[in-house]
Amino acid sequence: MKSKIFSIVSLLFLLLSCTNDSESDLIDNSVPASVTYNNSIKSIIDNNCISCHGNTPSGGAPMSLTTYQNVKDAVLTRGLIDRISRAQGTAGMMPLGGTKLPQSSINQVIDWKNTGFTE
Repeated sequence: MKSKIFSIVSLLFLLLSCTNDSESDLIDNSVPASVTYNNSIKSIIDNNCISCHGNTPSGGAPMSLTTYQNVKDAVLTRGLIDRISRAQGTAGMMPLGGTKLPQSSINQVIDWKNTGFTE
């Protein structure tokens, strides 16, 4: 009986010790309010694409993605959004041989396109 009461009191203590004082910990502050090449897209590309799409493309990559214009052209004419949006393991999914980008990163590239490719 004492162990049952102790368990109930412990459970109540744990539940009541959780608070919801602040919404700031619920908001993803890593996504900028305005998506531009310099504040968002460049770091996505640098962290996920440059190993193959560098100044001198390697690993079968057909083009460089080192500049604003390179990335903009890849979105407009090379299907970059389609390639990064494909399901993990699907043929043509980028990054090749890697893990699919988080949806928040893909959404930033889409937003960048939809808002006029702000540099």
